[in-house]
Amino acid sequence: MAGTCNYRKQSTPMSEPDVKRQLDGRTLILTLNRPERLNAWTYDLGDLYFDLLDEADADPAVHVIVVTGAGRGFCSGMDAEVLTLSAAGAQRMPSKGRRMTHAMNIRKPIVGAINGPCAGFGLVQALHFDVRFAARSAVFTCAFTRRGLNAEYGTSWILPRLVGHGRAMDLIMSGRKVDSAEAERIGLVSGVLDDHELLDGVLGYARDLADWCSPIAMADAKLQVNTDWNRDLNEAEDYAKALGHAAGHRQDFAEGVASFVERRPPQFVPLGARDSQFSELSQYDAKSNDH
Repeated sequence: MAGTCNYRKQSTPMSEPDVKRQLDGRTLILTLNRPERLNAWTYDLGDLYFDLLDEADADPAVHVIVVTGAGRGFCSGMDAEVLTLSAAGAQRMPSKGRRMTHAMNIRKPIVGAINGPCAGFGLVQALHFDVRFAARSAVFTCAFTRRGLNAEYGTSWILPRLVGHGRAMDLIMSGRKVDSAEAERIGLVSGVLDDHELLDGVLGYARDLADWCSPIAMADAKLQVNTDWNRDLNEAEDYAKALGHAAGHRQDFAEGVASFVERRPPQFVPLGARDSQFSELSQYDAKSNDH
């Protein structure tokens, strides 16, 4: 029956959350937690996942976010029940006015540990990570055209930027499966690890970022990479200079140099609240739009 549907699931006080949260030092691990359904995506799961991302973005104790899946899969795509309701005309969007691409707005690095099948909407979310590593058994597929769907939720924007136009067209049009070796070869993932070594390997990478890299500098670098597509070279250079003069940068620069010279771990400034952190950046954007 067409109309609006909340897709709410029945839960009990003893049931586990659809996304589990674990803080490991300065690294937050988020685990999609519907292993009996290969962590198939539901809107309840998505709302919780986005809530946890927002909390991590605002938490100065969190420097890096790692996302993985429980059991033998990462995310097999939209849950079949949700797909059936959607095909019948039901509508549901993420809560709090957020887009499906919400993870792209998180300032802190998101590192994916793709531990198994990653399909459809699972791949959409994986594309929003800043860095992806895959288990050797991982398999990727867009799957959209095989369900009568177009390239959903920005896939047509981000996938060509990762793997190139021709390869993106192949993956999107065909919906074929890509194993971990091909995913690494075409740049879809940064590395492949044995299944039993994946999470430890990704956590090692994340801890290195958390311990040695400035949170403010990483946030700005992420912003630059995601927005400089819309600038020419000179504009990108000017934008980098503007960021370098924003709050916290000079302090982190001095600390980065001092820690390097003194051969010690750096003590960088934690990432502050979003509004204060980017107030000067917003002023720069406003001035740029006037020219």
